Amino acid sequence: MEITKPTLGGRAAAAVVVAGALATTAGVVNGWGAVDAQPNTELAAKLAANTFAPQPAQAQGPQTVHVIQPGLEAAKLMRAQQMDAGQHVGEAIKFAQDGYTVRQAEIKRVADEQAVAQAAEASRIAAEEAAKRPKVVKPAEGSFTSGYGGRWGTTHYGVDIANAIGTPIVSAMDGVVVEAGPASGFGLWVRVQHTDGTITVYGHVNEIIAAQGTQVKAGDLIATIGNRGQSTGPHLHFEVWVNGGQKVDPQAWLTERGIAL
Repeated sequence: MEITKPTLGGRAAAAVVVAGALATTAGVVNGWGAVDAQPNTELAAKLAANTFAPQPAQAQGPQTVHVIQPGLEAAKLMRAQQMDAGQHVGEAIKFAQDGYTVRQAEIKRVADEQAVAQAAEASRIAAEEAAKRPKVVKPAEGSFTSGYGGRWGTTHYGVDIANAIGTPIVSAMDGVVVEAGPASGFGLWVRVQHTDGTITVYGHVNEIIAAQGTQVKAGDLIATIGNRGQSTGPHLHFEVWVNGGQKVDPQAWLTERGIAL
């Protein structure tokens, strides 16, 4: 029966040759005699055994794993199309700034329109309130005690309204205070000039509330009833001057405007 010997690889064959050489060497002549071959036989056996021992499997080499990342693919696409990312960032910023400018302009436009609308509404309300306000009012509450005309050998150019000291005196119409202070015969007085040029006079006042130059409306507090000057008791002496100083009957003037004393 034929026996087939296994063919040895290069490393195994080299090991067998070395082992055989070591086993058959009787010794080494080194000038001192022969060396025992037994150690060489053992070394050859170990070398042969080590050579033919199963070799541990080598670790599998690294494998390449391809991961597709959207950002990376986008960057590749941009490079492939020769697009400059910085340029596009700049364009995006400019686009955002332009949008912001447009929005701010729109906000301002709306705010301006609202302001105009609010001003118009406020003006309308003010006009309505002004229309509702009386144009002429009674200058003070109290008892009518004396009228316009002759009295005690002189002319009494006003009307008297008696009431307690401190009773409010109000402007008969819208106007401006042209004088407020001492006056001969009246102690203290207040004079108000109105838009039509008429001047109303308030005499014997106890306290002046509206100083000279004050803008007043019909019904605004300007003074209080007093007993100053040539007075026989606390009251308001009220006069009306028209056409640059002509003194007319205040009672008739008030009656024409719907005010009764």
